[in-house]
Amino acid sequence: MPELPEVETIRRGLVALVTESRISGLTVRERRLRWPIAPKLSGNIAGRRISSIRRRGKYLLLELDGGCLMIHLGMSGSLRYLPDAETPKPHDHYDIALEDGAMLRYNDPRRFGSLHFTRKPNEHPLLRHLGPEPLGDDFTGEYLWRRGRGRRTAIKPFIMNGEIVVGVGNIYANEALYRAGIHPLRAAGRISHQRMDRLCAEIRGVLEDALRSGGTTLRDFVGSDGRPGYFRQSLSVYERDNQPCRHCGTAILRRVTSQRATYYCATCQR
Repeated sequence: MPELPEVETIRRGLVALVTESRISGLTVRERRLRWPIAPKLSGNIAGRRISSIRRRGKYLLLELDGGCLMIHLGMSGSLRYLPDAETPKPHDHYDIALEDGAMLRYNDPRRFGSLHFTRKPNEHPLLRHLGPEPLGDDFTGEYLWRRGRGRRTAIKPFIMNGEIVVGVGNIYANEALYRAGIHPLRAAGRISHQRMDRLCAEIRGVLEDALRSGGTTLRDFVGSDGRPGYFRQSLSVYERDNQPCRHCGTAILRRVTSQRATYYCATCQR
């Protein structure tokens, strides 16, 4: 699914293309996403100017005059900028039309994304309980260590919990823990301050590396221009089960934890 680097890649691609553009309307071909698209949404956004585009976790936030359009890409969604109208393809569920004739087209085979309009995004139920951004100043090893005290939860689901830190999805949690040398099943409360410092740095590092590569292409991800990301070529453990560890040569292991595939090296991670 599109994770934080993929969503941030899309955001960066759209900033120069649609900032200061005015929305002329919304065409909805399929309302049944994760939450049904509100029938009045088109009327709420028509005529409003896009003043900026920011990201909160995996949500794209189009800041408008007097409100905000919240977009989540779900498991398989993409949001593409089209300078001219094109014939809709299967799973093209909605278009955000701009006054200059361009549009933002949302495609989602699994229909697990969402589209909301809100006047106070920071108070929206989907955003108000989110933790700090992993690339922001509030995310530190000290913070992770304090939040982990007394926790028996394994460190991998701990760092994937959006109330602890936003946007560390399964791919990057696996990779960051490998880089930090931490076993994904070790209890968060048993990890030292020093190792949490290292983990914080590696979470930042793996996300920044993915951003420089335009995100990770697994099955569905493309950026706002329709081009894929290339970070998959640099993955150390994710989907590399039974292949040799790039550091020690031990076979990478795979197991399912918290309903997610977990990949690790039993020699390098402890």
